[in-house]
Amino acid sequence: MASATGTIDPREAAHFGRQAADWWNPRGSSAMLHRLGPVRLRHIRGQIDRAWNLDETSRRPLEGKRVLDVGCGAGLLAEPLARLGGAVTGIDAAPEAVAAARAHAAAQGLEIDYRAGGIEDVAGRFDLVTAMEVIEHVSDPAAFVAGLAGALADDGLLVLSTPNRTSRSRLLMITLGEGLGQIPRGTHDWDRCIAPDELRTLFAAAGLETIDAAGLDWSPTRGFRLGADLDLNYFVTAGRA
Repeated sequence: MASATGTIDPREAAHFGRQAADWWNPRGSSAMLHRLGPVRLRHIRGQIDRAWNLDETSRRPLEGKRVLDVGCGAGLLAEPLARLGGAVTGIDAAPEAVAAARAHAAAQGLEIDYRAGGIEDVAGRFDLVTAMEVIEHVSDPAAFVAGLAGALADDGLLVLSTPNRTSRSRLLMITLGEGLGQIPRGTHDWDRCIAPDELRTLFAAAGLETIDAAGLDWSPTRGFRLGADLDLNYFVTAGRA
């Protein structure tokens, strides 16, 4: 599945491939992703509205835009982006997830170009590139970011999210999340998480300029919410420098 120069970690791809059949079950192994979905979409919508000076009331702000969702899984983000008007391509390292994504999109009457592979298999440029909770699972983060930069149009926007490498993220994601069965065991390797300063360095090396950073927090009473605290998980938006 992975080449010597590729970014795919076969063990990670196999882990997520095993969850493919249950991906669209809001009470199944991907329940946390279903809860996270609206927050992700709200943040992405705010970023594109601000960057491209869009009408905030438009129901199809991505009309005429090419969108790439990297690490798309079974399409939990790709489908809403398509409903916002984007011509969406989704790519994932797990063929099982891609098959599930294609089947679900067809049942919804959505045309999404799903492909199995890594960022190195992407051709062309895209106005919006998203990579949600992916970089911590690849074999070569620097090559992955370079691939994202290569897929970005000159005036395009990259929105990436990833867990921070802090004691709090380890406690909530792994000790509690995976330990209590809220997240499938083995999903996260805390040592592979990337701190914001490290990510900004990778961006700069790939010719990307960081535009915005926002924190993603969680509490048992309020669930997921956006904020300024990057300690647990965070979004970074970038464009070409």
